[in-house]
Amino acid sequence: MWCVAQLPYRAAIRVGEAIGMLLYPFTVRRRRIVAVNLKLCFPELSAAERRALARKNFRYTGRTVAEMALSWWAPASRLPQLANFHGLEHLRAAEARGRGVLLVGGHFTPMEMAARLTSFETRIDTIYRPNKNPVLEYLTARFRQRHYGEPISRKDMRMLVRRLRQGRVVWYPPDQDYGRRHAVFVPFFGVPAATVSATSRIARLSGATVVPISFYGRDDASGYDIVFHPPLEDYPGDDPAADALRLNQFFEEAIRRAPEQYLWVHRRFKTRPNLDDRQFY
Repeated sequence: MWCVAQLPYRAAIRVGEAIGMLLYPFTVRRRRIVAVNLKLCFPELSAAERRALARKNFRYTGRTVAEMALSWWAPASRLPQLANFHGLEHLRAAEARGRGVLLVGGHFTPMEMAARLTSFETRIDTIYRPNKNPVLEYLTARFRQRHYGEPISRKDMRMLVRRLRQGRVVWYPPDQDYGRRHAVFVPFFGVPAATVSATSRIARLSGATVVPISFYGRDDASGYDIVFHPPLEDYPGDDPAADALRLNQFFEEAIRRAPEQYLWVHRRFKTRPNLDDRQFY
């Protein structure tokens, strides 16, 4: 990864894409997860169209290797010119309130690079989940502490709320399946999905402004589009399930703009509403 980070940006991205395409034939389990997810979320596509989308998704997933390497090791002077920010005024207005900003985004493949580029515009704290691989855990912790603010465990809600009350910007991705506990089942692409219900509770406890963010890598490897959307109005509401559905709908819209760039290798529908429901994976 360090060697990849020494390459010119476009060359590094092409190496990452090649890694993704080399992995495609061999990672049978992950390829099957992607196929199941795409069939559930895009039933209108033909089998051939879904296979083509899966291949493109693996190409973008391979890009994450290069993007992570560049985010960690490339000199800071090489990176800012890659960012094309849209809607920065929404972030600035939210920061000006002084009550913290919960920057809500999904697990798209360029997430590491998008966070790094955003860190040039504002100091952000990040939510993390410990990695089972000790080498990756060490490197991730080391470089996130270097480039970002306070790393916050996804289980440490007190720390998260405290940082928001201090007026911090916290990058928060609530779009994965973390199990039945603290989840509500609301539609995601029309399929009931275990969805984190804590987002509205965090917003209520901290008083933070919730600003959705979406981000995409350009197919020609010319950089990234990072979009700050208007803050959510009347959020949180009275119903946690309605709040969770609202975020799922935002993620759906963002995914439809570039479905090849979502992290489909995650088992988004692994937890079913009833224990005796048929498992998808």
